[in-house]
Amino acid sequence: MATGFMTDTLFFWHDTGTAALMLPADPLAGVEPDAHVESGRTKRRGVELLDVTGLLDTMQRVRARPATIGELLRVHTDAYVQRVADASAQSRGGDAGDGFTPLGRGSAEIARLAAGGVLELVTAVASGNLTNGYALVRPPGHHAVAGMGMGFCVFNNAALAVRHAQAQLGLRRIAIVDLDTHHGNGGQELFYNDPSVLHISIHEAGAFPPNSGWIDENGADAGEGYTINIPLPMGSGHAAWLYAMHQVVLPALQRFQPELIIVPVGFDGGCFEPLARQALVVDSYRQMARLLSRAAERLCDGRIVGISEGGYSSGMAPWCLVGFIEGLTGETGSLTDPWAGVTAGYAAAPMLPHQQDVIDQAARLLPSITTAVPAT
Repeated sequence: MATGFMTDTLFFWHDTGTAALMLPADPLAGVEPDAHVESGRTKRRGVELLDVTGLLDTMQRVRARPATIGELLRVHTDAYVQRVADASAQSRGGDAGDGFTPLGRGSAEIARLAAGGVLELVTAVASGNLTNGYALVRPPGHHAVAGMGMGFCVFNNAALAVRHAQAQLGLRRIAIVDLDTHHGNGGQELFYNDPSVLHISIHEAGAFPPNSGWIDENGADAGEGYTINIPLPMGSGHAAWLYAMHQVVLPALQRFQPELIIVPVGFDGGCFEPLARQALVVDSYRQMARLLSRAAERLCDGRIVGISEGGYSSGMAPWCLVGFIEGLTGETGSLTDPWAGVTAGYAAAPMLPHQQDVIDQAARLLPSITTAVPAT
């Protein structure tokens, strides 16, 4: 038994073109062309760092395969899947819907490969062939909704994993714990009325999408109570995120009793991240992964799958990945975190009262969670 690891070189070749961070290049409007912030560079560096630290050798590689159209249609509309295919067939590509999600030539095929690779990994974990797993993919997915891509995300890999596990693998109750620093709006929208999916998102309040992911967004109809948002103030760091894990995430999982835990994880909570203002350190991701892995061991035979989302600091994000993989596998890489000395002040910063207040408000939502959907 081992931790599975799924990635593919083509993921790094998904072409997001030029931009100014994420704004489309427009020289006449003063937006000088530069590399798009969501390029393949940072995640490629992450794989290379896993190799250099020896962690890659501790995991079992899982080969990606393209998701079928039928698999995509479990989550996305036919019109949207066709739009992505048509745009990426053009020599200059296009956009997946929101004006900020560029598609290059061939991006549809690469996005299908990412989604299908996630499904292969989930299948291997659910069947017991692997203990747990991590999928390092591009394009990311957690902002994508049924009929539109958003925030660099094309197909919602985590949502597709949930529906695959339910449709093909005999699992009923599945938890999503979204650790990307931007709100997991796609998963929330797709499962808002569904009590078979517990959707928890820890994120920076108001970062992206704007006006999304507030505490009062708590599910509807049969799904009321099964959406939990923890919108942390700017500057929240290691202490606040770990408090949220202990006060909200772990108790929620205990109440829900999932059969599988899916973790869309972005390393954009790091203290040197350009697109958010949280203050996490490498050890934050190590500890969160360790806590979730141990919860999975207690609740669902260790079945937990991490799926990469954002993270745009090319220096720090790869090390946050190392921390997460160490927490997931229980292994220790051959190199120590070179950022630890630089970020020691961030790591030791106390949680502030206004940060704790948000988490305590979210914790008051826990009594509405039950194991309403029976296990198979």
